[in-house]
Amino acid sequence: MTIQSRFAIGETDFELDGQPFRVLSGALHYFRVHPDLWADRIRKARLMGLNTIETYVAWNRHAPHRGEWNTEGGLDLGRFLDLVAAEGMHAIVRPGPYICAEWDNGGLPAWLFRDREVGMRRSEPRYLDAVSEYLRNVYEIVVPRQVDTGGSVILVQIENEYGAYGDDKAYLEHLVEVTREAGVTVPLTTIDQPTPQMLADGSLPGLHLTGSFGSRTLERLETLREFQPTGPLVCMEFWCGWFDDWGSHHHTTDAAASAHELDLLLAAGGSVNIYMFHGGTNFGLTNGANDKGRYAPITTSYDYDAPLDEAGHPTEKFWAFREVISRYAPVPDEVPDAAAPAPVLEAPLAVGPALLDVTDALGDEAVHEAVPTFDELGHDRGIALFTTTLAGDAAVAGGPDGPGVLVVGDEVRDRAWVLLDGVPVGVMSRDAHERSIVLPRTHGELAILVEDQGRVDYGSRLGEHKGLIGGIALDGVELTGWRVRPIDLDRVPAVASAPGGAIGSGGAAHADAAARPEAGAGGRPVAGPALAHAVLDLAAPADLFLDTLHWGKGLVWVNGFLLGRYWRRGPQRTLIVPAPVTRTGANEVVVLEFEGFAEAAVRTLAAPDLGHTEI
Repeated sequence: MTIQSRFAIGETDFELDGQPFRVLSGALHYFRVHPDLWADRIRKARLMGLNTIETYVAWNRHAPHRGEWNTEGGLDLGRFLDLVAAEGMHAIVRPGPYICAEWDNGGLPAWLFRDREVGMRRSEPRYLDAVSEYLRNVYEIVVPRQVDTGGSVILVQIENEYGAYGDDKAYLEHLVEVTREAGVTVPLTTIDQPTPQMLADGSLPGLHLTGSFGSRTLERLETLREFQPTGPLVCMEFWCGWFDDWGSHHHTTDAAASAHELDLLLAAGGSVNIYMFHGGTNFGLTNGANDKGRYAPITTSYDYDAPLDEAGHPTEKFWAFREVISRYAPVPDEVPDAAAPAPVLEAPLAVGPALLDVTDALGDEAVHEAVPTFDELGHDRGIALFTTTLAGDAAVAGGPDGPGVLVVGDEVRDRAWVLLDGVPVGVMSRDAHERSIVLPRTHGELAILVEDQGRVDYGSRLGEHKGLIGGIALDGVELTGWRVRPIDLDRVPAVASAPGGAIGSGGAAHADAAARPEAGAGGRPVAGPALAHAVLDLAAPADLFLDTLHWGKGLVWVNGFLLGRYWRRGPQRTLIVPAPVTRTGANEVVVLEFEGFAEAAVRTLAAPDLGHTEI
C-alpha cells in the first residue's frame, strides 16, 4: 500500500502531514557516483542523522545531443529517487537548468550554444523552447515520485543562484509555469547567496527562498528573515568544504569550525542541505572550470572534503556533524565501517603506439579551409587533431629552414600540443594565456592536438566555444587547408590493447613515422602523445587508488571505463577506481598520455592522495 503524505510550507516551519518538519539533507549527485554504490551512499547519509537527499540534475549528461534523453545506468534518476525512498528518506530535486556544481558548462548542453544568437538563462524563445523540453523530461521522472503520491520528493528548485546572474522575472515565471503544468505539486524553492540584491533578483512571489553559505551563519539567517518574514529558514547549500582545480591545492576546512556553524544553524531552527555530503568524482570529461581572469579547470576528484570521502568512507566531519545532529534529531545506533586499506598493486606499462600513428582508428577526418571550433565540428567534449602541410617560404626571415612564429588569433581553449613532423615542439596553454609558439622551421607536417579541459561553469564565459579560436597564422600569414579529426575516445581502449597497438598509416602520418619507436623498441620512450596499456590482477573486486605521480597529463580507462583526467601539476595524485568497475582476475588499464611518462609502470596505493593542502 502506497502511503501518501502532504508536504507544505508553514508559517515558521516545513510541515509534513500538518506537523513541523526539519529538513536535514545532504547533497549527493547521482551522476558523480557509480550507480552500484548509490544505495551505500544513501544509507550512510541516514546513519549520519540525515532524513533527506538532495541532487542536481545534469542536463548535458542526460541530453548530449538535441532530441536525446538518456536515463540508462548512472543516469537513472528514477532509480536513484526510488533508492532514497527505500531507505525511508525524502528527496530534493534541483534540475536547474543551470546547476553550476563545478560541472562542465554548469550543466548546460554545449549544443545549445552552437547558434551564437541563442539566449542564456533569459526569456529568449529558442532557449526557452529547449529548456522547456528538458524540464518536461525531468518531471516525467519526478512527478510520480512526489511525496503526495507516495514517493520521496518534497521540494523542487527553480533555476540556481539566479540572482548572481540576472533578474529576468519573466524567465523565472516561465520555469514555474512549465514546472506546475508538468504536474509538480510540492513546494518550489529558489537559492541565492543571502545578499539583498541577489535575493531580490533571484526570487519570485510564491517561491520559497533559501540561502547558500558556510560561515557567518546567524548573520546570513538574519538577512534571509528580513527578506522573507515567514516560513522556514533554509540553508540549501551549507558549504562544508570546497573543490580543487589543477595547479592549486587540495582544499580542506576545519571539521570543528564547520560543525559549530551547523550547530548555530540548527539551534536557530533552520533546515539544512549539507553541500556536499558526498562529493564523488568527475568521471570521464565532466569537470567544469572557472575563469575569473585565469582559466582554472576542476580536478577529476570532487571529494570536497565532505563528511563522506570520495571513496564513500566517513571522515572527521561525518562524526562531528553526526554529534551535532544528535542534539536536534534522532540518530541511528548503527555506524558505517571504517575504511580498510585498498590493494597495493604494480604492473609494467607497455607504452606505444604514438597517437599520431593510430588516428585512422580513432575518428573520421574532414578537410576544412579554416580552422573550425570544436562546436562547429559538433564535437562538444574531448580532444581533436588539426593537421596541415607547411610548404616553407624562402621569403620569410630565415627561409624555409629557419624558425617561424605560430600564433592563434584569439585564444587557445584550452591546451594545445604542437608537433612538427611528429616531433613535439611545445604547448600552448590557456591557463598561462599562451597563444603563440616558435616552430624550428616553416616546412613539414604540422599537427596540433587540442584538449577541451572543461567548459566554464560560472559567470560570463558560460556557453563559450572550444578549440583554436580566431584562426592560426605562421609569421603573419593565415594557415589554411586543415585536416581535422575529432578523436572518439570510446575507441581508445580497443586500439590501445589491440596487437601491435592497431598501428595504421594514421591521418596525421609524417615522413619519418615508420622510423619512430613503438612500445619498448630499443628501450626508447615514445615522444609526445601516446597510448599505453597494462594489466592488474585482483583477487576480488575492490576500490583502487591509481597512482599517477610519475605520469604527465592524460586520461585513464580501467576495463573500458573512463576514470577521468590526471595531471602531474596536481594537487590530485590518485584516481579512484570504484569497485564495481573492477573484476576478479585481469583488469585492463589503458592510458592516453599527452606528454610523457617519467616511469612506465602502473601502481595503486593503499589510500587516496589528493595532494598538498597549502601553497
